[in-house]
Amino acid sequence: MANQLARGNDYGFALDAHIIHLNHAAVAPWPERTRQTVCDFAAENTRVGSQHYDRWLQTESRLRQQLANLIHADSPDEIALLKNTSEGLSVVAHGLPWQAGDNVVIPRGEFPSNRIVWQALETQGVELRQVDIHATGQPERTLLAATDRRTRLLACSSVQYASGLRLNLAMLGEACRQGRILFCVDAIQSLGALAFDVNAARADFVVADGHKWLCGPEGVALFYCRASVMDQLRLHQHGWHMVEEAYDFDREDWRPAASARRFECGSPNMLGIAALNSSLDVLFDSGMETIEHKVLANSEYLFEVLDTLCDIEIVTPQRPGGYGGIVSFRHRRVDNSALYQHLQANDVICALRGGAIRFSPHYYTTLEKMARAIEIVRNFAATKN
Repeated sequence: MANQLARGNDYGFALDAHIIHLNHAAVAPWPERTRQTVCDFAAENTRVGSQHYDRWLQTESRLRQQLANLIHADSPDEIALLKNTSEGLSVVAHGLPWQAGDNVVIPRGEFPSNRIVWQALETQGVELRQVDIHATGQPERTLLAATDRRTRLLACSSVQYASGLRLNLAMLGEACRQGRILFCVDAIQSLGALAFDVNAARADFVVADGHKWLCGPEGVALFYCRASVMDQLRLHQHGWHMVEEAYDFDREDWRPAASARRFECGSPNMLGIAALNSSLDVLFDSGMETIEHKVLANSEYLFEVLDTLCDIEIVTPQRPGGYGGIVSFRHRRVDNSALYQHLQANDVICALRGGAIRFSPHYYTTLEKMARAIEIVRNFAATKN
């Protein structure tokens, strides 16, 4: 296992030597290239303002293509650049023409972004069905069993944020296609860590902010809308940027853009766009197949080492295909909140989710860093004997 893991920080990340960053499922550090891009953008704006705005527009166009390539979309015209995951989910939730008696199916325990938007539809007579997918060894079948002829949409995270459970999107997407159910994927816990093919998943909508595994800034998000369902979404935000002739400011008549830009009502976040573009360049330099291999190897290493510790319960499923980059665990004998605070105090950046410690190392995370974090867990438990 060890020879599959990164042993050097040769991927363009420049974290301080004492930092053990195991929190890419929350807010990730930027690559050095992204930091330089932000500095250069700020310096240019300070010196010459928007003199080179045409170049900024080229970067915006390139980012759409980069994101289309990342998820294997048919066209960058299916990509909108929104502010965050919640906004993208809201575009779907409040864009579809619901009828009283319709229902939406989601896993129980989803991150609030992928729950609150559907709960807000209950005032329209839409039922939200939250399904416990951890109760059986067949989460996809359990989720699909909750659908019926009135199910309009199934929404799920590609990887569950607390448990780390990875869902079989292709299985869910095919069943939704057969049942004429729209399929919406919150991919924030897999994009940048695992390879993603939107057509293999048969997803109609995919949303993901850039600040987790994509190692970009907060404030720029991917929103994918399959071209064949784009017209099903009613528009509730309007502005200069969402019209077909966006830069013809004197034009009185207007129509929504034919592309997914129709979901972008106002001025784009050019600084964030430049930054995320550079972060994607770093990921593409390594290649998503290589990154996925290393991310999964990191998870497998953590499974192996945690299994050797006494009183550890690994929450994340360990079956092949059932996990991504998140490894969550609980210590049965010590207070996990206290353990989390101890890890943070010792420069191990991680998370406490669902009462469990959540480690989420990326492809560049070294074996030595992960081993040091586990040693801190071991030593803390030993002091509580």
